[in-house]
Amino acid sequence: MKRLTLILSLFFIHITDTFSQAESPENEIIVNISNFKSNKGQALIGLYNKKENFLKTRFKSFQVKIENNSCTVVFSDIPNGTYAVSMFHDENENGKIDTNFLGVPKEDYGCSNNAKGVMGPPKWEDAKFEINNETITQNISL
Repeated sequence: MKRLTLILSLFFIHITDTFSQAESPENEIIVNISNFKSNKGQALIGLYNKKENFLKTRFKSFQVKIENNSCTVVFSDIPNGTYAVSMFHDENENGKIDTNFLGVPKEDYGCSNNAKGVMGPPKWEDAKFEINNETITQNISL
């Protein structure tokens, strides 16, 4: 009986230890966006966790109202890794960034690290940042 108790005790210690190691850190990414031209419409903000998904498939996202020509969102429960943020001001609330006939955006947009594109959208390499057991703040100014 003592042997069974010992085996069960060791088993539960192992299980508890395994679960505590498997927990991902509760990192946060705070995104402050300022200098919107107006409070009209909404801001669409995307968080990307892979280079190949950047500006295509979001890892997490928010749609928020703009107040006082700015807004803030907090991405919670983010695993350690490399990320980038992009956003645009959806003034007419149609869910997409409007462009002119040349493909140039007519609505304001921005990325983490205030990355700017040259003859195209910003690049992952310019917008990416690391998070490792911490809270990161990204300030995007339009």
